Amino acid sequence: MLNYRLQDKVAIIGLDDGKANAVGHGFVDAMTEGLDRAERDAAAVVITGREGVFSAGFDLKEIAKGAQERTELVNRGAAMLLRLFCFPQPLVVASAGHAIAAGALVLLAADTRLGAAGDFKYGLNETAIGMSLPPFGMEMAKCRLSKRHQTQAILQAQLYDPNTAQEVGYLDQVVAAQELETQAIEQATALADLPSAAYAGTKLDVRRDYIDRIAASLA
Repeated sequence: MLNYRLQDKVAIIGLDDGKANAVGHGFVDAMTEGLDRAERDAAAVVITGREGVFSAGFDLKEIAKGAQERTELVNRGAAMLLRLFCFPQPLVVASAGHAIAAGALVLLAADTRLGAAGDFKYGLNETAIGMSLPPFGMEMAKCRLSKRHQTQAILQAQLYDPNTAQEVGYLDQVVAAQELETQAIEQATALADLPSAAYAGTKLDVRRDYIDRIAASLA
């Protein structure tokens, strides 16, 4: 699941379960291990997913097992996303495919988001599948998505192609698939040169109100 490597001062956390990269316990464990190592080893981080599918969201098979299993997984996923949202080092995500539901929330939790050009979809589809976006997801969406698009993106469960996803706020840049990881590493390397304490502190200051509301919802 986890492919971790260092390139100079950038940690690359590759997540690939060979299927849809669903956010299950294995995904959370792999992300946690990667972040733990990156926080010790690196000055910036790039997160990549499976080619064609960055992540299809929470593991619905696990959620369908029952209320206890659903609560445990969602709580672990929420804690992972909050950690990404507060992560002290610059955090770049390179999405080489679909990013849906919790997969899209990983993008919203990151600092810089690059997506591959192609026939891919981005969005929060919870309403369309009969679910409500949990408070931690709502706060991240309100923080990062264009206010003009929030009703369509959050309430109406609209999915977007990469170029429109950039306009809406899921992505910052759309690049050719063959250039995706190289550009992500280049941008992370440049961000790593910023003063680390100032970067970490300013990130928390900018996101403070959202972080506090997410933390309160998980208490």
